[in-house]
Amino acid sequence: MGVVLAAGQGKRMKSKLYKVLHPVCGKPMVGHVVTTLEHINTSRTVVVVGHGAEAVQAYLGNRVEYALQEKQLGTGHAVLQAKPLLEGEDGITIVICGDTPLVSAETLQDMIRTHQEKGTAATILTAVIDEPRGYGRIIRDAQGHVSGIVEEKDCNDEQRRVKEINTGTYCFDNRKLFDALASVKNDNAQNEYYLTDVISILVSRGEKIEGCVMKDIRESIGVNDRLALSQAEADMRQIINRRHMLGGVTIIDPSNTYIEADVQIGADTVILPGTILRGKTVIGEDCVIGPQADITDSTLANGITVKHSVLQEAVIGAGTTVGPYAYLRPGSNLGEDVKIGDFVEIKNARLADGVKVSHLSYVGDAVIGRNVNFGCGAITVNYDGYNKQLTEVEDDAFIGSNVNLVAPVKIGKGAYVVAGSTITDDVEAGDLAIARERQVNKPGYAEKLHAKFAAKKEQLKKNRP
Repeated sequence: MGVVLAAGQGKRMKSKLYKVLHPVCGKPMVGHVVTTLEHINTSRTVVVVGHGAEAVQAYLGNRVEYALQEKQLGTGHAVLQAKPLLEGEDGITIVICGDTPLVSAETLQDMIRTHQEKGTAATILTAVIDEPRGYGRIIRDAQGHVSGIVEEKDCNDEQRRVKEINTGTYCFDNRKLFDALASVKNDNAQNEYYLTDVISILVSRGEKIEGCVMKDIRESIGVNDRLALSQAEADMRQIINRRHMLGGVTIIDPSNTYIEADVQIGADTVILPGTILRGKTVIGEDCVIGPQADITDSTLANGITVKHSVLQEAVIGAGTTVGPYAYLRPGSNLGEDVKIGDFVEIKNARLADGVKVSHLSYVGDAVIGRNVNFGCGAITVNYDGYNKQLTEVEDDAFIGSNVNLVAPVKIGKGAYVVAGSTITDDVEAGDLAIARERQVNKPGYAEKLHAKFAAKKEQLKKNRP
């Protein structure tokens, strides 16, 4: 079971956005924590909400259960709000703060393993840091068991030199947790009920307490202000990039590559500098992404190249090339071996295998068949000011440069549309369509124009004062 403490207002964030909903690498902090608990298969997860409860519930939905802390009276009081839901359960309960997005599933599993092997009533996730100022210190007895947590302000000189700190994440025997919480008092300067007092209560009852030291101290960060938010973002980005590189992805310049938490990338793909990969993006193997690619919630198959381009909610088939300077908007669905060139925009359109839209074109609200070629500047005219209309182009058709396909319109298989045409009627299969004024040449007229312009210029000079 898990209890996520997410009721604090987060005043130091100085933000209208509720603290635990601030994103780190593309996902709200509380989302990272809940996902981590899901990865370790907690049987139940209770999120304790207070300020901004509706917003947190709207984000997490039915992934978790909720307990409301109407007044924020301390961490012990927050956990106590989960009592009606969990007090009768047997087993282990993890208590974790919703503003600790970097704690990993592996670290929580290490803590659970320590808790089970040592047979303790509580296990504290700890970190050893060089500068422990401001943190509660972990005090151990001669046998190495935890005998208490002493806050900075209460430390004597010897305790202040201790570098092992409390991270605020715990593992409890569930029944013993809620039994001890009943004895927690608020006789302190803040008049709050502290979860750390549960540790001292359990020790006084002769229970064994252990500390599990986390391997990566970056996971210990709790975000209380924008500075810590920035640090968490930087640390998580390093962790994400490292995971991808160890998985077979080449990242040329990790310090200038931004990959969000849920992105998946196949082996032997190369990520070039300035690339941003967001949301639920999935990239296959043997791709080259970047430089300066910005891809959101898109699915890319194997062997794709994307450079200097923006993709949003697009699906791209194997062997396709995109860019430079292309824009694939939501609903773009490209087949295999498609070529999307420079300054091309695709929106809500399905392009079959082998289509070429090489430069300076717009294809929107369209279904394009196999091996169709769009010439430079060709566009689908899909919007009449009120409604979007569909353009259909069947296999092997050729659309010349500067063609306007005014939807709704259908171009048949193998048809040929001559450059400069504005097509408003369907073109049957195998037909050639031309829709432009016939060219007229006037012999010698250019010389007359030049002479006329020269005379006007001369007259202007004479008229000047």
